[in-house]
Amino acid sequence: MGCNNNNNTEKSTVKTETKALKKILFVVTSHNEKGNTGEKTGYYLGEVSHPWDVLHTAGYEIDFVSPKGGKAPVDAFDMTDTINKKFWDNDIYRNKIEHTKQPHEINPDDYIAIHYAGGHGAMWDFADNTEIAEIAAKIYENNGVVSAVCHGPAGLVNIKLSNGSYLVDGKKVNAFTNEEEIKVKLEDVVPFLLEDTLKERGAIFEKSVPFTKHVVTDQRLVTGQNPQSAHSVGKATLNELQRLTKSAK
Repeated sequence: MGCNNNNNTEKSTVKTETKALKKILFVVTSHNEKGNTGEKTGYYLGEVSHPWDVLHTAGYEIDFVSPKGGKAPVDAFDMTDTINKKFWDNDIYRNKIEHTKQPHEINPDDYIAIHYAGGHGAMWDFADNTEIAEIAAKIYENNGVVSAVCHGPAGLVNIKLSNGSYLVDGKKVNAFTNEEEIKVKLEDVVPFLLEDTLKERGAIFEKSVPFTKHVVTDQRLVTGQNPQSAHSVGKATLNELQRLTKSAK
C-alpha cells in the first residue's frame, strides 16, 4: 500500500523495530543488613549502573523489581565512578530504582532478558523468592536471556525450568567465589556460599583469581564473578540479545 512512498516505509520500519525491542528487567535486593553484623548493605551500585549503561545505550528500556518493591537499599555508593554518576543523575532511572516494582506487578512476556544485580543483600532475599524465580524461568523459556553478577547468582540457585531441572544444571556459571567471600571475611555471615550451592545444583563452576574480571556465557545464561565483571556482563548480555535477534530474522 505505501510501498512507493519511501518516507512512509521508513517510518513504518522504525515503528516496527521500536515495538519489537522488548524491555529488560533488573532485579535488586530489598535487604539492607549483613546478617547480625550491624553493617549495612544492599544492591551494589556498579552492578546495576554498568550493565544498565551498556543496555540502555543500545536502546533497551529497563524496569526494576525487588522482593519487597519500593526503594531499594544501595551499597558501594561511589560517585567517582562516572557510570555510577551517570545512572544516579538520570532522573527517570533514579526514580525507577527508588520505586521498584513488586514481583506480582511483573508480566514476564514484556521482557526479553532479566538481570540479577549483586550486593551482599542478595544473599538473604534472592534465593527463596519463588515469584521472581518463576518470572526468570518464564523469560528464559520464552527464549530470553538470564544474567547475573557477583552475588546476583543467588537468584539463580533455585530457578527450575518446566521440565523440573535447575536452570544452572549442566551450564557453565560463575559468581562471587568462596575465596572472595573469605577475603571479605563474610564466609560465616552469609547464609550460604554461592560457589558451593551452584555446584550442588549441577552448575559447572568457573572462576579466576579473586577480584579479577571473569564472565561466562552458556545457553543464554550470562554470569560474572565480581563487581569488576559488571560492565562485561552487560556487554555479554547485549551480545546474546543481538545474536537472538539475528537468528529470529
